[in-house]
Amino acid sequence: MDAALLAADQVVRAADDVRRAVGRELEEARYEAALAERRYEHVDPAKRHVARELEARWNAALERAAALEARVARLDAELGARPRVDREALLRLARDLPRVWNAAGTDARAKQRIVRLLIEEIVVDLDDEAHEAVLLIHWVGGRHTEARVARRRAGGYPGDRSPGAVEVVRGLGGRWPDRELAVTMNRMRCKTPDGLTWTTVRVAELRDRLGIAAFDAAAERPRTISADAAAHRLGICVGSVHRLIREGVLPAAQLMPSAPWQIPVEALDTEPVRIGLRRIAERRPAKALAALDERLLRLPGL
Repeated sequence: MDAALLAADQVVRAADDVRRAVGRELEEARYEAALAERRYEHVDPAKRHVARELEARWNAALERAAALEARVARLDAELGARPRVDREALLRLARDLPRVWNAAGTDARAKQRIVRLLIEEIVVDLDDEAHEAVLLIHWVGGRHTEARVARRRAGGYPGDRSPGAVEVVRGLGGRWPDRELAVTMNRMRCKTPDGLTWTTVRVAELRDRLGIAAFDAAAERPRTISADAAAHRLGICVGSVHRLIREGVLPAAQLMPSAPWQIPVEALDTEPVRIGLRRIAERRPAKALAALDERLLRLPGL
Protein backbone atom coordinates (compact mmCIF):
# COMPACT_ATOMS: atom_id res chain seq x y z
CA MET A 1 0.00 0.00 0.00
CA ASP A 2 2.90 2.35 0.79
CA ALA A 3 4.40 1.62 -2.61
CA ALA A 4 1.05 2.32 -4.30
CA LEU A 5 0.75 5.69 -2.53
CA LEU A 6 4.34 6.57 -3.47
CA ALA A 7 3.61 5.68 -7.11
CA ALA A 8 0.46 7.83 -6.97
CA ASP A 9 2.51 10.78 -5.67
CA GLN A 10 4.97 10.35 -8.51
CA VAL A 11 2.12 10.33 -11.04
CA VAL A 12 0.69 13.54 -9.55
CA ARG A 13 4.10 15.24 -9.61
CA ALA A 14 4.63 14.20 -13.23
CA ALA A 15 1.20 15.58 -14.16
CA ASP A 16 2.00 18.87 -12.39
CA ASP A 17 5.32 19.11 -14.24
CA VAL A 18 3.52 18.61 -17.56
CA ARG A 19 0.96 21.28 -16.60
CA ARG A 20 3.65 23.81 -15.72
CA ALA A 21 5.58 23.07 -18.93
CA VAL A 22 2.47 23.52 -21.08
CA GLY A 23 1.64 26.71 -19.14
CA ARG A 24 5.09 28.19 -19.92
CA GLU A 25 4.68 27.17 -23.56
CA LEU A 26 1.30 28.93 -23.62
CA GLU A 27 2.83 32.13 -22.24
CA GLU A 28 5.48 31.98 -24.96
CA ALA A 29 2.83 31.41 -27.64
CA ARG A 30 0.77 34.37 -26.41
CA TYR A 31 3.87 36.59 -26.45
CA GLU A 32 4.67 35.51 -30.02
CA ALA A 33 1.07 36.18 -31.08
CA ALA A 34 1.18 39.67 -29.54
CA LEU A 35 4.54 40.35 -31.23
CA ALA A 36 3.17 39.19 -34.60
CA GLU A 37 0.16 41.47 -34.11
CA ARG A 38 2.38 44.51 -33.48
CA ARG A 39 4.52 43.75 -36.51
CA TYR A 40 1.43 43.50 -38.70
CA GLU A 41 0.02 46.78 -37.40
CA HIS A 42 3.27 48.69 -38.14
CA VAL A 43 3.76 47.44 -41.69
CA ASP A 44 3.22 49.83 -44.61
CA PRO A 45 -0.13 48.88 -46.30
CA ALA A 46 1.45 49.54 -49.67
CA LYS A 47 3.75 46.58 -49.19
CA ARG A 48 1.07 43.95 -49.80
CA HIS A 49 3.40 40.93 -49.98
CA VAL A 50 4.99 41.80 -46.64
CA ALA A 51 1.56 42.44 -45.08
CA ARG A 52 0.24 39.05 -46.24
CA GLU A 53 3.27 37.26 -44.83
CA LEU A 54 2.97 39.04 -41.46
CA GLU A 55 -0.78 38.33 -41.35
CA ALA A 56 -0.15 34.62 -42.00
CA ARG A 57 2.42 34.52 -39.18
CA TRP A 58 -0.03 36.25 -36.85
CA ASN A 59 -2.80 33.73 -37.66
CA ALA A 60 -0.41 30.82 -37.10
CA ALA A 61 0.62 32.25 -33.73
CA LEU A 62 -3.04 32.67 -32.73
CA GLU A 63 -3.85 29.07 -33.72
CA ARG A 64 -0.91 27.74 -31.71
CA ALA A 65 -1.97 29.77 -28.68
CA ALA A 66 -5.57 28.51 -28.99
CA ALA A 67 -4.41 24.87 -29.19
CA LEU A 68 -2.24 25.31 -26.10
CA GLU A 69 -5.13 26.95 -24.22
CA ALA A 70 -7.33 23.95 -25.01
CA ARG A 71 -4.61 21.59 -23.83
CA VAL A 72 -4.17 23.52 -20.57
CA ALA A 73 -7.93 23.42 -19.98
CA ARG A 74 -7.96 19.67 -20.59
CA LEU A 75 -5.07 19.10 -18.16
CA ASP A 76 -6.76 21.25 -15.51
CA ALA A 77 -9.99 19.24 -15.92
CA GLU A 78 -8.10 15.95 -15.54
CA LEU A 79 -6.34 17.17 -12.41
CA GLY A 80 -9.60 18.46 -10.96
CA ALA A 81 -11.40 15.18 -11.65
CA ARG A 82 -8.78 13.09 -9.87
CA PRO A 83 -10.37 11.75 -6.64
CA ARG A 84 -8.75 12.62 -3.35
CA VAL A 85 -7.32 9.78 -1.28
CA ASP A 86 -7.65 9.72 2.50
CA ARG A 87 -4.19 8.34 3.19
CA GLU A 88 -4.66 7.74 6.90
CA ALA A 89 -7.93 5.86 6.41
CA LEU A 90 -6.42 3.84 3.57
CA LEU A 91 -3.39 2.82 5.61
CA ARG A 92 -5.59 1.90 8.57
CA LEU A 93 -7.65 -0.27 6.25
CA ALA A 94 -4.50 -1.89 4.87
CA ARG A 95 -3.61 -3.10 8.38
CA ASP A 96 -7.13 -4.40 9.10
CA LEU A 97 -7.46 -7.46 6.86
CA PRO A 98 -10.47 -9.01 8.67
CA ARG A 99 -12.49 -5.83 8.12
CA VAL A 100 -11.71 -5.83 4.40
CA TRP A 101 -12.27 -9.58 4.04
CA ASN A 102 -15.64 -9.59 5.84
CA ALA A 103 -16.98 -6.36 4.35
CA ALA A 104 -20.35 -6.64 2.64
CA GLY A 105 -18.99 -5.25 -0.63
CA THR A 106 -16.05 -7.69 -0.85
CA ASP A 107 -16.99 -10.34 -3.41
CA ALA A 108 -15.16 -13.53 -4.34
CA ARG A 109 -13.07 -11.84 -7.04
CA ALA A 110 -11.81 -9.18 -4.63
CA LYS A 111 -10.87 -11.91 -2.14
CA GLN A 112 -8.98 -13.76 -4.85
CA ARG A 113 -6.97 -10.62 -5.67
CA ILE A 114 -6.21 -10.08 -1.98
CA VAL A 115 -5.01 -13.68 -1.66
CA ARG A 116 -2.69 -13.24 -4.65
CA LEU A 117 -1.21 -10.15 -3.03
CA LEU A 118 -0.63 -11.75 0.38
CA ILE A 119 0.29 -15.39 -0.32
CA GLU A 120 3.50 -16.49 -2.02
CA GLU A 121 2.66 -20.19 -2.27
CA ILE A 122 0.80 -23.02 -0.53
CA VAL A 123 2.40 -26.43 -0.01
CA VAL A 124 -0.15 -29.24 0.40
CA ASP A 125 0.52 -32.53 2.18
CA LEU A 126 -1.91 -35.34 3.01
CA ASP A 127 -2.52 -36.88 6.40
CA ASP A 128 -4.13 -40.21 5.52
CA GLU A 129 -4.76 -41.26 9.13
CA ALA A 130 -6.70 -38.10 9.97
CA HIS A 131 -8.08 -37.89 6.41
CA GLU A 132 -7.03 -34.23 6.24
CA ALA A 133 -5.04 -32.01 3.90
CA VAL A 134 -2.21 -30.13 5.64
CA LEU A 135 -1.66 -26.69 4.11
CA LEU A 136 1.61 -24.82 4.73
CA ILE A 137 0.94 -21.20 3.74
CA HIS A 138 3.99 -19.08 2.77
CA TRP A 139 3.05 -15.42 3.19
CA VAL A 140 4.69 -12.67 1.16
CA GLY A 141 6.25 -11.17 4.30
CA GLY A 142 8.17 -14.38 5.00
CA ARG A 143 5.96 -15.93 7.68
CA HIS A 144 4.44 -19.40 7.55
CA THR A 145 1.10 -20.75 8.76
CA GLU A 146 -0.12 -24.34 8.96
CA ALA A 147 -3.79 -25.12 8.42
CA ARG A 148 -5.69 -28.40 8.27
CA VAL A 149 -8.67 -29.00 6.00
CA ALA A 150 -10.84 -32.10 6.03
CA ARG A 151 -10.55 -34.02 2.78
CA ARG A 152 -13.69 -34.61 0.81
CA ARG A 153 -14.67 -38.23 0.82
CA ALA A 154 -15.34 -39.21 -2.77
CA GLY A 155 -16.50 -42.41 -4.20
CA GLY A 156 -19.56 -44.12 -5.49
CA TYR A 157 -22.37 -45.29 -3.30
CA PRO A 158 -22.92 -45.40 0.44
CA GLY A 159 -21.66 -48.64 1.90
CA ASP A 160 -25.12 -49.89 2.83
CA ARG A 161 -26.39 -49.85 -0.75
CA SER A 162 -23.32 -50.31 -2.93
CA PRO A 163 -24.30 -52.46 -5.95
CA GLY A 164 -22.46 -55.64 -6.72
CA ALA A 165 -20.82 -56.43 -10.02
CA VAL A 166 -23.45 -59.02 -10.91
CA GLU A 167 -26.25 -56.53 -10.24
CA VAL A 168 -24.61 -53.91 -12.46
CA VAL A 169 -24.01 -56.33 -15.33
CA ARG A 170 -27.58 -57.67 -15.14
CA GLY A 171 -28.92 -54.09 -15.24
CA LEU A 172 -26.61 -52.66 -17.91
CA GLY A 173 -25.35 -55.69 -19.80
CA GLY A 174 -26.28 -55.61 -23.47
CA ARG A 175 -27.36 -51.98 -23.25
CA TRP A 176 -23.83 -50.56 -23.34
CA PRO A 177 -20.53 -51.78 -24.80
CA ASP A 178 -18.29 -53.75 -22.44
CA ARG A 179 -15.75 -50.93 -22.34
CA GLU A 180 -18.31 -48.41 -21.06
CA LEU A 181 -19.56 -51.01 -18.58
CA ALA A 182 -16.03 -51.37 -17.22
CA VAL A 183 -15.69 -47.60 -16.84
CA THR A 184 -19.06 -47.39 -15.08
CA MET A 185 -18.28 -50.23 -12.69
CA ASN A 186 -14.94 -48.67 -11.76
CA ARG A 187 -16.73 -45.36 -11.17
CA MET A 188 -19.08 -47.19 -8.80
CA ARG A 189 -16.04 -48.54 -6.94
CA CYS A 190 -17.02 -52.10 -7.80
CA LYS A 191 -14.19 -54.59 -7.52
CA THR A 192 -13.63 -58.07 -8.87
CA PRO A 193 -13.61 -60.99 -6.37
CA ASP A 194 -9.80 -60.62 -6.39
CA GLY A 195 -10.03 -56.88 -5.54
CA LEU A 196 -8.98 -55.75 -9.04
CA THR A 197 -10.49 -53.09 -11.26
CA TRP A 198 -12.71 -53.99 -14.16
CA THR A 199 -11.48 -54.18 -17.73
CA THR A 200 -13.28 -54.91 -20.98
CA VAL A 201 -12.13 -58.54 -20.93
CA ARG A 202 -13.26 -59.11 -17.33
CA VAL A 203 -16.67 -57.56 -18.02
CA ALA A 204 -17.11 -59.75 -21.11
CA GLU A 205 -16.22 -62.89 -19.12
CA LEU A 206 -18.77 -62.06 -16.38
CA ARG A 207 -21.45 -61.19 -18.95
CA ASP A 208 -20.90 -64.52 -20.72
CA ARG A 209 -21.17 -66.43 -17.43
CA LEU A 210 -24.48 -64.68 -16.72
CA GLY A 211 -25.78 -65.49 -20.20
CA ILE A 212 -26.29 -61.87 -21.23
CA ALA A 213 -25.93 -61.01 -24.91
CA ALA A 214 -23.31 -58.55 -26.01
CA PHE A 215 -24.11 -55.00 -27.07
CA ASP A 216 -25.41 -54.86 -30.64
CA ALA A 217 -24.68 -51.50 -32.22
CA ALA A 218 -26.91 -52.32 -35.22
CA ALA A 219 -29.98 -53.04 -33.13
CA GLU A 220 -32.81 -50.55 -33.41
CA ARG A 221 -33.15 -48.40 -30.28
CA PRO A 222 -33.99 -44.78 -29.45
CA ARG A 223 -31.32 -42.36 -30.61
CA THR A 224 -29.47 -41.21 -27.50
CA ILE A 225 -26.00 -39.88 -26.79
CA SER A 226 -23.84 -39.63 -23.69
CA ALA A 227 -23.15 -36.51 -21.65
CA ASP A 228 -19.65 -36.22 -23.18
CA ALA A 229 -21.04 -36.37 -26.71
CA ALA A 230 -23.75 -33.85 -25.83
CA ALA A 231 -21.14 -31.48 -24.41
CA HIS A 232 -19.13 -31.77 -27.65
CA ARG A 233 -22.16 -31.05 -29.82
CA LEU A 234 -23.37 -28.13 -27.70
CA GLY A 235 -19.89 -26.60 -27.31
CA ILE A 236 -19.94 -26.61 -23.50
CA CYS A 237 -18.22 -28.61 -20.77
CA VAL A 238 -19.60 -31.82 -19.28
CA GLY A 239 -20.27 -30.05 -15.97
CA SER A 240 -22.61 -27.62 -17.74
CA VAL A 241 -24.44 -30.57 -19.35
CA HIS A 242 -24.94 -32.13 -15.91
CA ARG A 243 -26.22 -28.79 -14.63
CA LEU A 244 -28.78 -28.60 -17.45
CA ILE A 245 -29.88 -32.12 -16.55
CA ARG A 246 -30.24 -31.26 -12.85
CA GLU A 247 -32.29 -28.17 -13.71
CA GLY A 248 -34.61 -30.26 -15.89
CA VAL A 249 -33.70 -28.27 -19.03
CA LEU A 250 -32.11 -31.22 -20.78
CA PRO A 251 -34.08 -34.51 -20.54
CA ALA A 252 -31.91 -37.50 -19.71
CA ALA A 253 -32.17 -40.88 -18.00
CA GLN A 254 -29.90 -43.29 -16.12
CA LEU A 255 -30.54 -47.00 -15.78
CA MET A 256 -28.93 -46.76 -12.33
CA PRO A 257 -26.88 -44.13 -10.47
CA SER A 258 -23.39 -43.55 -11.94
CA ALA A 259 -24.45 -45.25 -15.18
CA PRO A 260 -23.88 -43.27 -18.40
CA TRP A 261 -26.56 -40.70 -19.12
CA GLN A 262 -28.87 -41.34 -22.04
CA ILE A 263 -29.81 -38.04 -23.68
CA PRO A 264 -32.24 -37.96 -26.62
CA VAL A 265 -30.58 -36.44 -29.67
CA GLU A 266 -33.65 -34.39 -30.64
CA ALA A 267 -33.64 -32.72 -27.18
CA LEU A 268 -30.45 -30.80 -28.05
CA ASP A 269 -32.31 -28.57 -30.52
CA THR A 270 -35.18 -27.51 -28.24
CA GLU A 271 -35.81 -23.92 -27.18
CA PRO A 272 -35.26 -24.55 -23.42
CA VAL A 273 -31.79 -25.94 -24.20
CA ARG A 274 -30.96 -22.88 -26.34
CA ILE A 275 -32.04 -20.60 -23.48
CA GLY A 276 -29.90 -22.63 -21.07
CA LEU A 277 -26.91 -22.30 -23.41
CA ARG A 278 -27.33 -18.50 -23.46
CA ARG A 279 -27.33 -18.45 -19.65
CA ILE A 280 -24.16 -20.55 -19.62
CA ALA A 281 -22.49 -18.16 -22.09
CA GLU A 282 -23.36 -15.19 -19.85
CA ARG A 283 -21.63 -16.88 -16.91
CA ARG A 284 -18.38 -17.47 -18.77
CA PRO A 285 -15.30 -15.45 -17.71
CA ALA A 286 -14.38 -12.31 -19.59
CA LYS A 287 -11.73 -12.19 -22.29
CA ALA A 288 -8.03 -12.50 -21.54
CA LEU A 289 -7.39 -8.76 -21.10
CA ALA A 290 -10.36 -8.35 -18.78
CA ALA A 291 -9.23 -11.38 -16.78
CA LEU A 292 -5.74 -9.87 -16.50
CA ASP A 293 -7.23 -6.61 -15.27
CA GLU A 294 -9.25 -8.49 -12.64
CA ARG A 295 -6.04 -9.95 -11.21
CA LEU A 296 -4.84 -6.44 -10.31
CA LEU A 297 -6.04 -4.80 -7.11
CA ARG A 298 -6.89 -1.22 -8.10
CA LEU A 299 -7.28 1.41 -5.42
CA PRO A 300 -9.67 4.36 -5.75
CA GLY A 301 -7.89 7.44 -7.00
CA LEU A 302 -4.66 5.63 -7.92
